[in-house]
Amino acid sequence: MSSCAVRKTIGIGLLLATSLAAVADSTSAPSAAGRVPQPVIEAARGGQCVEDPAFMRRNHMTLLKHQRDDTLRGGIRTGNYSLKACIACHASQTSGSVNVASTNFCQSCHTYAAVKIDCFECHANKPAVKP
Repeated sequence: MSSCAVRKTIGIGLLLATSLAAVADSTSAPSAAGRVPQPVIEAARGGQCVEDPAFMRRNHMTLLKHQRDDTLRGGIRTGNYSLKACIACHASQTSGSVNVASTNFCQSCHTYAAVKIDCFECHANKPAVKP
């Protein structure tokens, strides 16, 4: 190999190494200041939830869909997993809602997970006022 070819190979190697270092630096874990804020979960009003919190984080939508089907198709308006019961328990002490502020129960987790909440396009996001 000629000295010119060796220099080209070394130059290409250095360029490649520099490029890889730049890519690795830009894809490394974000600094503490750039991290996505963790959800703020306010304490519920009712004490113990109907299920374990880890189970609810993973399955709440399935439970709500099942309850919705029972209510709409079967006329059954009871059950532990009704949206109304969740809102009554998890509405913020400050705003009275589950999704009007970024720290409210539903809004906080859904923002963190980048999931749109469409429940409250039809349903109330605050518990019913008791007369």
